[in-house]
Amino acid sequence: MYESTLERDWLMVLEFSADVASLEVQPVRVTWYDDKGKERSYTPDLLVHYHKPELKPLLCEVKYQDELRKHWAELRSKFRAAYRYAKSRGWRFKVLNEKHIRTSLLQNARFLLPFTRQISAESPQIPELLSAIQHLERCSVQQLLQLVNADPMIQAEYLPVLWYLVGTKQIRADLMQKLTMASELWEVVDG
Repeated sequence: MYESTLERDWLMVLEFSADVASLEVQPVRVTWYDDKGKERSYTPDLLVHYHKPELKPLLCEVKYQDELRKHWAELRSKFRAAYRYAKSRGWRFKVLNEKHIRTSLLQNARFLLPFTRQISAESPQIPELLSAIQHLERCSVQQLLQLVNADPMIQAEYLPVLWYLVGTKQIRADLMQKLTMASELWEVVDG
């Protein structure tokens, strides 16, 4: 499903994003003519569709910065063709590199995704944690655990469930910052 570890990391960020509705791997073949009139083709890496209609689909290419620098002369015409193709369909086109992808958001996704897969949505601690966060406007991870129970051993049992709730976006946190016990949490408010 991916051709590089950078693509794998981008897929992880997309899987973690609540905004992403779906994605297509190598979704289209873009053709264009080079300066000698020869037909060329190029297949971008991904097409990302979003839940919100105001977010236009994103056609993207994932490349390492070194590769972009080394092969820019030949890549530029491909990217121009992809940009025109995307624009003609009401999409966006973007070339992403490690500066865009390997961020705190990726670190948090790597950390939280296992909790979202391993903790049951039926966990009995979920209602207690959601009720506790409603009583506080904002609090740290540690403060929320202390509100639920002062015993550190019991807090340790609640912590994976709390990370599940953050990972499933039932409790909010700034995911652009590395998550710690001091990270600020707040209630998800609908509307």
